[in-house]
Amino acid sequence: MLFGHKNKLQVDLGDLQNEKERLANFLQANLNTPVTSERDKLTLESEKLSISDLQKEVTKYVHRHNLSRAYWVSAEGKTVKFNRFRGHLKKKEKQKEQPTQGLTQSWGL
Repeated sequence: MLFGHKNKLQVDLGDLQNEKERLANFLQANLNTPVTSERDKLTLESEKLSISDLQKEVTKYVHRHNLSRAYWVSAEGKTVKFNRFRGHLKKKEKQKEQPTQGLTQSWGL
């Protein structure tokens, strides 16, 4: 074979659409691979890049941007996915903003 076969790898952003551009720039800079955007996914085509290398870079991005408390990264086939921890969404819904008390209210005046 004269030309190498390019792997078409994808990153499924899930509900992190607002991170699409920053993640694309991060991957392009660190992996030296062009990144294209399609709906809720990023696509990378490379001869040398493996799914495990892509997963490591996406995990680095998650940790550097303080997303590791809410998300974890998995690889399925040729797709790297962002997964939300189960209890994370429920905790945010339970924490409602309590009205602030004035000085007179707190002293019972």
